[in-house]
Amino acid sequence: MIKLKQAVIVEGRYDKARLASLVDATILTTEGFRVFRDREKLALIRRLAAQDGIILLTDSDAAGFRIRRYLAGAVPKEQITHVYIPDLWGKEKRKAHPSAEGKLGVEGIPNRLLLEAFRRAGISVQETAEPPKKAAPPAFTKADLMEWGLSGGPDSAARRRALLTRLGLPQRLNANGLLEMLNRMYDRQTIQGILQELDSPR
Repeated sequence: MIKLKQAVIVEGRYDKARLASLVDATILTTEGFRVFRDREKLALIRRLAAQDGIILLTDSDAAGFRIRRYLAGAVPKEQITHVYIPDLWGKEKRKAHPSAEGKLGVEGIPNRLLLEAFRRAGISVQETAEPPKKAAPPAFTKADLMEWGLSGGPDSAARRRALLTRLGLPQRLNANGLLEMLNRMYDRQTIQGILQELDSPR
């Protein structure tokens, strides 16, 4: 498992699921070309890049490079680490047919080659049989979201959207996505203060 301070940007949810087994980090998807017109998602990527830097990990086909070039042009280059997967021909198991170019995407690349791609980019990769050190408890938990009416309640989606708007985060973030961003970028005092403002009569 690689523990990363930077957020990793991948194309789709299958890439994210694949990478989550190897990387302990915030993983954000571009949802393919949707990032080209999703200003909120781009703003979030820029914020993550300014905070700790981002790692771009897209497929090795033309579409992947188009997304990579777009993000590389939208974020200062010193805030980006590029990780490139090799060209491997084949088809992911879940797909009925290969991609247009016949190349495997991030989700289909073997672990060994994914780890090697991170190494080539200058990212320290330590493989050990030792159990990982116990991490500090997160500042925010799912119980907090439920207590604050941001998850699990009849009006939680609307309340969550109101908080996301105040934080300048994408409206499409679900409760898990919100929780991840809260733990990465905010402290409890700030969030509790905003929630109190949202609850104050106008």
